[in-house]
Amino acid sequence: MSDDPYAALGLSKDATAADIKKAYRRLVRTSHPDLHPDDAGAEARFKAISAAYDLLKDPETRARFDAGEIDASGTERPQRQYYRDFAGGPNHGYQQGHGFGQDADPADIFAEILRNRGRTAGGGGFGGGGFSAAGPDARYSLEVPFLDAVRGSETRITLPDGNALAVKIPQGTEDGQTLRLRGKGGAGFGGGPAGDALITVMVRPHPVFSREGDDILVTLPITIDEAVLGGKVTAPTIDGPVGLTIPAGASSGRILRLRGRGVARKGQKAKGDQMVELKIVAPPEPDAALRDFLTEWRKTHGVDPRADLMKGAMT
Repeated sequence: MSDDPYAALGLSKDATAADIKKAYRRLVRTSHPDLHPDDAGAEARFKAISAAYDLLKDPETRARFDAGEIDASGTERPQRQYYRDFAGGPNHGYQQGHGFGQDADPADIFAEILRNRGRTAGGGGFGGGGFSAAGPDARYSLEVPFLDAVRGSETRITLPDGNALAVKIPQGTEDGQTLRLRGKGGAGFGGGPAGDALITVMVRPHPVFSREGDDILVTLPITIDEAVLGGKVTAPTIDGPVGLTIPAGASSGRILRLRGRGVARKGQKAKGDQMVELKIVAPPEPDAALRDFLTEWRKTHGVDPRADLMKGAMT
């Protein structure tokens, strides 16, 4: 694994939380082994970027890494008082007692400290009861429909051994988000707890809806008469169709907001909004009456909507 989680994500140390999330989403799609079965290096890259993201997405662990308290794997770094603070003192700490010199590897010293603690806790083994450790985490990918991700759902994935694992998709799950199922990973060692299952969710694009944060985006076609005269129409939302009033004189590109019609997240009271972008659609085959009317109207009511655009292009 890279010693620098920022480098693993292609970022600098001043990256924002949004930068970290964006980089992870981009990289996970180019490196996930399930999405690139013919790429021999995909699994290693995916593990590296996942570990980097797990460390940096949490402000607390990121701050501890930046302060040098933990390494890139999240492991505690040896405290200074375990070796250097004693090196020049009257007892010379570990230099005399265990043969560690001034240039000793801190990892070796820290391991010795742990061994000594184990002995004092109960005898010859680790804590007197033999070595035990948590099992390894297992990583999987899961593609879910757009609406299942924003509404929340339950599904199952089939594991390599043929067993099935139930997965609850929380309401508001984002593309690239990793779900952690405690105790669903590899078996522990020496009676230790099982590892976790880490499931990366890939949200399938929707033909109508897209998402920006907790807001839902929709492009709504309207007719020429609806744009000119205004009117009430029906618009789709993630929770079903709703009525929407089109203001008179609406242009393509105008955005109307449906408050509280976006994504809800667990633990948050307020939902996002739905942003409706209007798009004027001309009749595929205008009839003679419409053509005649517009021809006469143009003679006396012609408006150039590009005048300001052209003027701005010349400045």
